[in-house]
Amino acid sequence: MARPRPTDRPLGRGVEWQFEKLTISREFSRNAVTRLLVDRAEHGGWELDRVQIRSDGTRRVILRRKIIRQRQTVWFGDPQPV
Repeated sequence: MARPRPTDRPLGRGVEWQFEKLTISREFSRNAVTRLLVDRAEHGGWELDRVQIRSDGTRRVILRRKIIRQRQTVWFGDPQPV
């Protein structure tokens, strides 16, 4: 039984991932799909999580990337004049 995958979920300690699901038609060649996924990886920061090739030839691809949270800077006291 397959479990549903939410778009954002924590994996491990303090790491959050964002997921993107793609369905690619069988008309696209293997080279075209490779170029598409490499472009997403280089320019969007995505990495391959899972690939499923269905019986009709369509590819179901799940990409993931880390969500980086910026911590707020805390100031103690007034800054010193220079």
